[in-house]
Amino acid sequence: MDRTLVRDRARLAREPSIGSGPVTRQRLGAVVALAFLAVLVVWPLLAVMERSLVGVGPERLADIVRRDSVVRVFWFTTLQAVLSVVVTMIVGLPIAHGLATYRFRGRKTIRAVAVVPFVLPTVVVATAFDALFRRFDASLDGSLAAIVIAHAFFNVAVVVRIVGGFWARLDERQVMAARVLGASSWVAFRRITARQLLPSISGAAVLVFLFSFTSYGVILILGGAGRGSVETEIRRYAIFRQEFDVAAVLALLQFMVVLALVATSARFQRRHGAAVSIRRPARARPVDSWPRRAHVAAIVLLVFVVIGLPLVALVERSLSFGDGYSLAHYRALAERAPVLPVTPVHALSTSVWIALVAAAVAGVVGVLAARSIVSGDRLGRLLEVATLVPLGVSAVTLGLGYLLAFSLFDLRRSIWLIPLAHAVIGVPFVLASLVPALRSVDDRLRQVAATLGASPRQVRRLVDIPLVRPALFSGLGFATAVSIGEFGATSFLSRGDTAFTAPLAIFRLLSRPGASLRGQALALSVIVGVLVAVLSALIERQRGEGASLL
Repeated sequence: MDRTLVRDRARLAREPSIGSGPVTRQRLGAVVALAFLAVLVVWPLLAVMERSLVGVGPERLADIVRRDSVVRVFWFTTLQAVLSVVVTMIVGLPIAHGLATYRFRGRKTIRAVAVVPFVLPTVVVATAFDALFRRFDASLDGSLAAIVIAHAFFNVAVVVRIVGGFWARLDERQVMAARVLGASSWVAFRRITARQLLPSISGAAVLVFLFSFTSYGVILILGGAGRGSVETEIRRYAIFRQEFDVAAVLALLQFMVVLALVATSARFQRRHGAAVSIRRPARARPVDSWPRRAHVAAIVLLVFVVIGLPLVALVERSLSFGDGYSLAHYRALAERAPVLPVTPVHALSTSVWIALVAAAVAGVVGVLAARSIVSGDRLGRLLEVATLVPLGVSAVTLGLGYLLAFSLFDLRRSIWLIPLAHAVIGVPFVLASLVPALRSVDDRLRQVAATLGASPRQVRRLVDIPLVRPALFSGLGFATAVSIGEFGATSFLSRGDTAFTAPLAIFRLLSRPGASLRGQALALSVIVGVLVAVLSALIERQRGEGASLL
């Protein structure tokens, strides 16, 4: 073969993975991805800022910020978020330690069970705890304790995956050296291990705080009318009172708190995370003594009580009918209840098709963005920052932004706006899986394929795509699961029977009195939960133990 031809093909093969086509086509894809984010993320956020800063005026803005009701809402939102972090850490750290340290039968199952709550829709989580409290006649409805417990259930997976994955890779040689020099196990843990874990613990704590601070479905269902958070107040002012200026101010203040916390966390990580020594995951210790057996038994019991008990109560209450058990509530899902515009089965099918469309759009945008991000050019760096914005903006704020931004063009009534909103939320999950996979592809494989006569198109088809396909499917699975359970933005954008989804049906059924309606809400929650859990299980099979949640 001609040496020049071989050299040219090798050069083409070294271009960035799926993005190894012409530079102009890659830049065009990056421009399309940027335009998508500009229209569906930046424009709505600018509409919220414009309404709160310009449309309100300085005097009214100051009046809104000083309102006693606004101060109380922010105080309660911050308080429940802080308490949620504390309880989540108390529950999650022992589980993370046990899963990172010991090897025992059922370890993978316990890890999978611990991650399931994170991918469950918030309305399903709230419904599960509502069923648990009613099953044991606990008077926790509308209480702060109910909200904090539900948030701990939802966020324990954050601690298990982030702290546990980091814990399993810590270099133990420093601890062993300290023990040889006479330090006790507690002193070695406090002075070495705890300090090394501090960056991962702080990172997990920040995520738990953000998820709790921007919580919507849990507080709306479990908090009731007497427990309003920033998210629920945005909904009340925008949907029921039509005071969009107050809602926009609340959304802007919340966004500023999130940005300040993320910036502080990033600065802390840079200062304290550089000196941590990590290694490849070591072989976990066998459970060969009574103290270790007791520790593992306590972990299993903790996982069952914190995670398993609410899910069992949800299933049990969904089957309860009269004095016994029946599938009556499940059969009733095929009939339209008076409080719903469509049947629950129709709402579930709507959620599925919206999720499929949203995942497809998120996949296309994610691939286009990933090609540019991996190339490292200027557009890629801009995209890498832009795709992180949806993670820092709550779905409620995004929904409010759509109401404000698209009112001039009457796009709010479009049935396609909800799938596009869900796609925006799903894009970061696709990128989180796809970009590392693209960067990990060995250039030597492309060079070998090109040397053997493969064209750049064949290199992409035979080398790049097979290697990144599992990561792409994992990201699409996450995008689908998130879309099925999305409630915040959908509650703003759905009108009548247009795109009426399963989470909306669950909330509507729970908010009306009647055992039959509640039973249907529980049954629909079980079906949605099982669907999302199956997706989560399929994703877990393709992800490593130390993989992060995002």
